[in-house]
Amino acid sequence: MKIVYTDVLVIGGGLAGLRAAIGAKRRGHDVVILSLVPPKRSHSAAAQGGMQASLGNVVKGQGDNEDVHFEDTVRGSDWGADQRVVRMFVDTAPKAVRELAAWGVPWSRVARGDRQVVINGQKVTLTERDEAHGLVAQRDFGGTKKWRTCYVSDGTGHAMLFAVSDRAIAESIPVHERMEAIALIHEGGRCYGAVVRNLITGELSAYVAKATTIASGGAGRLYRVTTNAVICEGIGTAIALETGVATLGNMEAVQFHPTGIFPAGILVTEGCRGDGGLLKDVDGHRFMPDYEPEKKELASRDVVSRRMETHIRKGKGVPSRFGDHLWLDITQLGRAHIEKNLREVKEICESFLGIDPAEQPIAVRPAQHYTMGGIRTDHTGQSRTLRGLFAAGEAACWDMHGFNRLGGNSVAETVVAGMIVGDFVADFCDRADNDVRIPTGLVREFVAAEQAKLDWLVQGNGTEDASALRAAMQEVMTAKVGIFRTGVELDAAVMELQSLLERSHRIGLKRRAAGANPELVTAYRVQKMLKLALCVAYGASRRTESRGAHFREDFPRRDDAQWLKRTIASWKHAADMLPTLDYEPLDVKAMELPPGWRGYGARDYVDHPDTAARTAEVAAVRERMQGRSRFELQETLMPYRQLLPDALRGRNERIDEPLA
Repeated sequence: MKIVYTDVLVIGGGLAGLRAAIGAKRRGHDVVILSLVPPKRSHSAAAQGGMQASLGNVVKGQGDNEDVHFEDTVRGSDWGADQRVVRMFVDTAPKAVRELAAWGVPWSRVARGDRQVVINGQKVTLTERDEAHGLVAQRDFGGTKKWRTCYVSDGTGHAMLFAVSDRAIAESIPVHERMEAIALIHEGGRCYGAVVRNLITGELSAYVAKATTIASGGAGRLYRVTTNAVICEGIGTAIALETGVATLGNMEAVQFHPTGIFPAGILVTEGCRGDGGLLKDVDGHRFMPDYEPEKKELASRDVVSRRMETHIRKGKGVPSRFGDHLWLDITQLGRAHIEKNLREVKEICESFLGIDPAEQPIAVRPAQHYTMGGIRTDHTGQSRTLRGLFAAGEAACWDMHGFNRLGGNSVAETVVAGMIVGDFVADFCDRADNDVRIPTGLVREFVAAEQAKLDWLVQGNGTEDASALRAAMQEVMTAKVGIFRTGVELDAAVMELQSLLERSHRIGLKRRAAGANPELVTAYRVQKMLKLALCVAYGASRRTESRGAHFREDFPRRDDAQWLKRTIASWKHAADMLPTLDYEPLDVKAMELPPGWRGYGARDYVDHPDTAARTAEVAAVRERMQGRSRFELQETLMPYRQLLPDALRGRNERIDEPLA
């Protein structure tokens, strides 16, 4: 049995994993990264539109700061977010953008003087300030009051990933590619690393570490139509669930992106709508102003997706042999703009639709895009129930997104959470009481147990086809746990998924090779994916309200009185057929921004019993502190700066807010 010892084990080679690894390595700790693919092929590269950070450089971003970004994010989350974590995030995001610039990310920049943009379907001339010339530019995105999204044309994730990966190489951090963590090693509420399978040889080994960080991305492949890469199966999240100790938070909160190209589901960035693209129906009618007259196409993603599906239900979709869709029209932006700022979109449309988006509209329909839920952590990124296990990025429920994520906040979270969590991982490893003290025999037992499971699949006589089970799961999730949900369909989905999980215990393989065997990989992964799918479906069936991306047609109101709390899922025993659900209430009395109206649709929600009192208390503090700095006001309402690592506590500078 091969055992690799390290201080920090990072599972996932995307932006979050790389940045967390860099943070720990810079503090003097040995780090090993495991990745299914070469890091520069991680799904982080797919992020197109940009990264939110309140720089306030462009004229349409004037007046932006951490307070505005905070409010946008909390409202976007439909009050499901941890507001202290949101504060940590918005405070660190500008620092992350500037760090990335220093590492070589070629951010699009502001040019002084006049420029033409499209706003609300009309061409408008903006005049950028002389003092902003050469600074990082921002574009408009949905759910924001200011233009805040920093971008590199429409290849933002690609540029960021290459720069951060190069930085990891410069820090001499080893990346073990084609390696998959299939189980966590743990004892007595403490994580000690992972059992890892070599995807080429099939060999199992153990990686033993003081701290283990899961940054393996989302679980989009639970669904049939998703913008996620084929490697986004949620396995990192699933192995945490399978410990029976670590918990998952808000797994029913699944975001659908409004503009996946139809029928492939490949992402068309929100930057298209931010730059002035319009959504149109079969009649060529721009329909979003009919539903959301203020924000129109730039309402929050969950809202736009629901409005699109509602419009299709009304018979206004464009018929095709694959089903109905709608149009995203960016022709008014002009060829020069598209070929400079939306060139990746143009290439996708040419390759997958055979059209030129500068001349023709793009066929789009909402597709699964993001998993707000994940491994439940505290503000440091550490699991609340399994010490030594950390998580960052989409695999984590940190929880800054609540029940809906704003566009541009995800790629921002990867590097921001990586910065913050990486420092806390280093703090954890600095303490002598966190040294690894487990016998080799325990490690051997975990490896042997996983080998026995694989041997059973390879040598057993099961009759079930793993690929068929996976396809059935994806169909159930897409049809019954989608944008619109009902109790009847969710209950049916839970029953069907339980049946699929039971059948997965009888999987048989046609090819029995133990090494590079895709059929074997599908077999052991689908068993884990079905548990995640049940966490999503069962959590959704129990949550009898609508909040953010979780929309119940039979319970369309947000109910803060009953449901202002996170869903916490655990899988207590390997033989269980359902997760155990618990709930974590959100403390309204500690909120800087008490629950209220998001700004979309009717003001139709049930207040929490503490909301009125906290709202009055916040108003009184604001009245009492008139004339004081916004920093003093904020610290009085909800202190958070002490939660940040020391190195990240400094204030951010802006043109209109210079540092002393």
